[in-house]
Amino acid sequence: MTNTIYDITRESDVIMLVGSNPEHAHPVIGMQVRQAVARGAKLIVVDPRDIDLASKATVHLKLKPGTNVAFANGMMNIFIEEDLIDHKFIEERTENFEAMKEMVKDYTPEKVAQICNIDPEELRKAARLYATADKAPIMYCLGVTEHHTGTEGVMSLSNMAMMVGKIGRPGCGVNPIRGQNNVQGACDMGASPNQFSGYQNIDKPGVLEKFEKAWGVELNPNIGTKATDCFPKMLTGEIKGLFIFGEDPVRTDPNTHHVIECLKAVDFFVIDELFMTETAKYADVILPGRSYAEKEGTFSNTERRVQRVRKAVEIAGDTKPDTWIFTEIMNRMGYPQPHLTPAEIMDEIASVTPSFAGISHARLDSEEVNGQGLQWPCTSKDHPGTPIMHVGKFARGLGYFRPAAYVPSMEQPDDEYPLIMMTGRILEHYNACAMTGRTEEINEIAGSSFIEINKADADKLGIENGEMVQITSRRGTIQARAEVAYKTNPGQCWMPFNFLEGNPNWLCSDALDSISRTPEYKVCAIKVEKL
Repeated sequence: MTNTIYDITRESDVIMLVGSNPEHAHPVIGMQVRQAVARGAKLIVVDPRDIDLASKATVHLKLKPGTNVAFANGMMNIFIEEDLIDHKFIEERTENFEAMKEMVKDYTPEKVAQICNIDPEELRKAARLYATADKAPIMYCLGVTEHHTGTEGVMSLSNMAMMVGKIGRPGCGVNPIRGQNNVQGACDMGASPNQFSGYQNIDKPGVLEKFEKAWGVELNPNIGTKATDCFPKMLTGEIKGLFIFGEDPVRTDPNTHHVIECLKAVDFFVIDELFMTETAKYADVILPGRSYAEKEGTFSNTERRVQRVRKAVEIAGDTKPDTWIFTEIMNRMGYPQPHLTPAEIMDEIASVTPSFAGISHARLDSEEVNGQGLQWPCTSKDHPGTPIMHVGKFARGLGYFRPAAYVPSMEQPDDEYPLIMMTGRILEHYNACAMTGRTEEINEIAGSSFIEINKADADKLGIENGEMVQITSRRGTIQARAEVAYKTNPGQCWMPFNFLEGNPNWLCSDALDSISRTPEYKVCAIKVEKL
């Protein structure tokens, strides 16, 4: 996120919500968005479903799944044609605008309306509302990223914000909403195979050498393999051993049959887990880790805010902190490594990560911070942190317009599989239900999977609201309860990915984004049959 949760929900005149249902997926932020609208902010919802917030929107663009890039290009076409662009910002702070202008000239509102299945006048209304507002943030989530063109979708939203000068100011920016409490922190710590902590690229001159010197060891200079690309390599034998840490790909990754086949293929599989998850059942060794309440450390939340996590409980048994597990494995594999405290680990992070140089447990615990945490970049011990990024200047100098042409989703409906299925979260459950699924009271409220199907499609198929149906894709078959309504357009369905029984990931395509390697969860061709 370029901005803070506070300023995008309290400083904004217009909020653009793209591919995100925060009231269900991020309810604290969702509540604040609803409060912003109650205070007078206008809301633009860009989403294929009638999410609850759509009823509060000035404009709801109920676009066809997989057409985000076309939508963004259409918005920019209108910005240019109606001279809604910020000429000064473009001239002083960006480059490659002419290429962008050339790309979007063919994306007229009428053409985009046809691609996205929306009203061209509604697109114009949204473009004018966003461009002419003094302060207007873009907020987005998995509805943008979980496509084979997801990265280009994010870049397109950034292009939009730059074109109207809405980056580097309060109440503006491009703001991804993270789905779990430390997703941001994992990315920040170098969980990508091409980066060290703080997004320091392995192949950038001097970076590898800096870490080799700090750690006193020669490091592999080659870029590694992204998580979703590991699975095919398990089948070919390129990957023979696997360590999974707090992840349940049997529940959360697409094309579940394929995931299980890959896990069975590796010679040795170890998992560090809290529970006997579906993935843990395939492991050769399970190492009992600890939950957030049983250890010290930090979480970095969706707005880059690093906050202290303190040990709250002691439990019986032989669990260990993950840092102890990692250190012991390194020691036993011949790489001598001291057991550092969480505070010492944070100091080491600060010593090799410029954007974290001013962050320490001591400072996070101090009266100066007063429990509020620090937002990176925080580049020195007296630096206050950075609430808003790109003020006055971008990290790369000039903001780069990155043109992207619309490319249809990898899988399209046909006579055999005539419906499009999307997936997402529901309010009651948390991701793969590893914790919430063990809470009886929550299961009483939301205990089983379902499929939202448009009334017109249900009538054709003779399906009644509440009855069990069979759902089939090119990769598998599941059953779930039908929820017949008008939340989705005709030809489109939606399912939650939380549940074990009736999990749509058995059906989803494992087509991947060419850059991020994120799967295309949001567009899957299916057929629904009455049982």
